[in-house]
Amino acid sequence: MIAIIGAGRVGVAAAIYISMMELDDIVLIDIIKGRPQGEALDLAHALSILGKSVSVTGSNDYKDISGADIVLITAGFPRGPGMTREELVAKNAEVVVDIARKVVEYAPNSVNIITTNPLDAMVYLLYKATGFPRERIIGFSGVLDSGRMKYYISRKLSISPASIEAIVIGQHGEKMLPLPRLSTVMGKPLTEILSENDVEEITKETIQAGARIIELRGYSSSYGPGAGLAIMSEAVKKDQNKVFLASACLNGEYGYKDVCVNVPVVLGKGGIKKIIELPLNEKEKQLLDESVDAIRKNIAQIPPKYLG
Repeated sequence: MIAIIGAGRVGVAAAIYISMMELDDIVLIDIIKGRPQGEALDLAHALSILGKSVSVTGSNDYKDISGADIVLITAGFPRGPGMTREELVAKNAEVVVDIARKVVEYAPNSVNIITTNPLDAMVYLLYKATGFPRERIIGFSGVLDSGRMKYYISRKLSISPASIEAIVIGQHGEKMLPLPRLSTVMGKPLTEILSENDVEEITKETIQAGARIIELRGYSSSYGPGAGLAIMSEAVKKDQNKVFLASACLNGEYGYKDVCVNVPVVLGKGGIKKIIELPLNEKEKQLLDESVDAIRKNIAQIPPKYLG
């Protein structure tokens, strides 16, 4: 079973994709009475129409996540217009700690993937609050950031995003680090295909993508995160050993410890099987240092009582 905590836009989008893929039965959890039950019932009707053989249920009781091998945590306060992810630290820390306690109680062997912002700081908090091995605590964001970068590259080159490998590491925020030199089309670096101005434009669009969506529709992205959560869940569920960009808690990789950062990881049964270290040049490493410093500043904003 896959448990999705938070029946808001991201949680429901993830439930839709996962159920269409028929990965596993789903339980939607939310504190708002009736919301997860209503979303689940509507989705169950759609699945019946489409002939999909999976069960989707909704609940306000965390006991119903018992036995889940994957827990997707999408709950928390979202960004509004003009708001940065960092402004959400204190508000969402309490939410994440409460969820962590429930997961420890009812799904102690689960792989956990979290989307709550500010992402990397909340991954760190979830890691500390659950006490789970770092392999089972994963932050979703790199898949989204790299997917956005692929989209902007594909528009410039008029080719399918499927033909592009885009790499974005570091913070999920204003200090994220798109890597054009290591992003490729059939092995050819982006920096050898596009002009410097085009590369700069793609980098800027990638960093500002989330804010642009909020500006246009008044609330943060949901379809992209939902799709990313689905393919990451598939990799874990089917033991695919696929490489994704995700926030992982580092223990010496890239020269960092006690911090969670978006880097390439291998996902399969049990969560993160390997962290891949990219061959960064001096400038890229310096920018990554700045990105990690920004994450550490976010972590420092978490009330100490939650890190106990």
